[in-house]
Parts: sequence; structure tokens; C-alpha cells
Amino acid sequence: MPALSHLKISGSAFDAGLQLGRFGAAAMHEHLLDTRTWAEIMTWRGSARVATMARLVRERFPLIWSELEGLAAGLGLPFDDVFLWNCRGDLWAFAPDGCTTILLPGGGAARIVHNEDGYPGFAGSCAIAEYRIDGQPSIASFVYPGSIPGHTFAVTGNGLAITVNNIRGKQATAGVPRMVLSRAALNAGSAKEAVQILQDNPRAGSFHLAIGDARNGGLLSVEYGAFACSVQVAAVPSAHANHAIHAATRNLPQWITASSGFRQIRAEHLLSQYSMRNQPIDPLAILSDTGNADYPIYRADAADSDDENTMATADIRLTPDGIIWKVHESPAAGARFKFKGTALHD
Repeated sequence: MPALSHLKISGSAFDAGLQLGRFGAAAMHEHLLDTRTWAEIMTWRGSARVATMARLVRERFPLIWSELEGLAAGLGLPFDDVFLWNCRGDLWAFAPDGCTTILLPGGGAARIVHNEDGYPGFAGSCAIAEYRIDGQPSIASFVYPGSIPGHTFAVTGNGLAITVNNIRGKQATAGVPRMVLSRAALNAGSAKEAVQILQDNPRAGSFHLAIGDARNGGLLSVEYGAFACSVQVAAVPSAHANHAIHAATRNLPQWITASSGFRQIRAEHLLSQYSMRNQPIDPLAILSDTGNADYPIYRADAADSDDENTMATADIRLTPDGIIWKVHESPAAGARFKFKGTALHD
């Protein structure tokens, strides 16, 4: 598997976006601009719905708007096109964004372990970025070419760990793009404040967030979309793939792909097996699983049914001393990066 890069980004919000854009420019131009996915998203150019979404971001999240402006400049692409790309899941339910997450609550030692699944064309062109934006909390986040951070997995200087799973909701509206909301959540001072951001703004598309708060060891499972925002305390070990499963949201219209459905079933089955045997749960073994050959949890097939491959795995522990976490290039591989909080750690 191609190696992940490591970036250090600092300065104003525009500067941060500019640096991120320059990092991802070659991959965007070489691997994305001629694809069906890009073409599908670009059909929304000039639409009234996107104009409303853009206005909401400018008014409510000006720093993220500036970050997007810098991103477009660094990519060498029109701003409107880059904005559309960062709204892709709000506009097209089948954008190639996947993921599987295991949530393990525990007194003083909660753990979030997450397979980041995305567009295979970006393999070898992704990174872990340490962000130091003026006046904002530091963050360390997995980043894709052409996208702002926060819609993958990330840890913040305020002691939050957030992982994000795509939900293919059918009821997206002209609200704040889901990637902007999850980016804004990374600036929150607490898990409660992050949830408030999701609840208090008009929402466009749907996401699932696992939110861990190191200061109190709390672990939340949040599903949000245009017409609902469901918040549950993760009180028992659980799994989440790419569809809504909360009682308050699971019956809202959504696309559940075969991959998402079977990954959810398989992960829950494996968790139950550990429980039945009274064995400690090994989340990396679950995320490495290929027991369902057609729809595995760990995805490395170029012909994946959702056009997604596992790009990295984050193993995040919330301890009394802060967040200690590792990034693996696959769940069965050794750690490529080790972090304490938002800083690289030996």
C-alpha cells in the first residue's frame, strides 16, 4: 500500500487551505477531474440550492469559507468547483466516502478505532496533517486531496477525538454542508459544544460522528441529517458503517449499500463473539476482517462494490493523560504514526 504523508500546516485559515491545496493539487488533476464522480458533482454548478449553501457558510463559518478559498487557490481550480466538491455528499448520495468505526466505552479508557475508506484513486496521495491555524484549536486530521479536514478522523487540542462515517441520506436540503459542520465541530471546546454546532445550524446532508472527550472520558454516537440529529451515549461496545442505525434516524429515507449493510452485520457479529467468549475485544482484528469475501470490512479490492478502499486506520484512546493514538496504513499493519494529542510522538 502506498505510504501516507505527514504535513505541518500553519498560519491563517486561508494560508492553511492554500498549503493543503498545494499538497493535493497533483492528485486532484491526475486522478479526479476526468472521473464520473467529479462530473456528477459538477452538474450542480450555478444551482439555487448550492447558492444557498454557500451563503450559509459565508455567514455562519467565515473562517471555514476562507479555508475553502485558500484550498481552491492551492489546487489551481475555480472556487465554485472546489466548494461543490466539498459538498459532494450533500448533492450526490453515492459519492465514494465510506468507513467503519468500532466504539469501545470504558472507565477512563474509551477507545475509537476507525477504518477510513475512500476513493481508491487517492491511495498514496493522502496525509495526516497537523493544523495550527491562528486563533483556532490545533488539530491533527487525515486529509484527502481537495477536501478540508474534519470529515475523516481527527484529534483536537481541546481534547476531542472525532471520526466520521458517510450516511447516504435521501433528504438532503439547502443547509450547511455536512463537511463544513464536521469541520466546525473540530473547533469546539467540548463534545457538548460540538453537538450544539450540529443541532443549531440548518443541516444539508447526513453523517455519523463518533465523538470522544478526553476530559471526561465520554463517548458519543451522533447521526445527523437535514431533518434529525440523534445523540446517543456509547454505553456498550458498538459498530457503525455507512447508514443510520439509531432508533430516531434509521427509518428516515436512506440508501443502504450492500457493503454498508454487510459490514454492519459482520462487525456486530464479531463484537458479539468476543462477548460470548468473555474475551477482550480486538477492534483492529474486526477492522481487518475479510470473512465476507464480497463485502469485507477491510477493503482493498480495486473493484469494490462502492468504489472505496481502506486508506488508513486510526486507533484512538481517551486516557486520563489525554488522547494517545496511532495511525496504521492498514489495520493489520504496524503503526506508521504515533500521536499524543495533536503532535507527532515517538
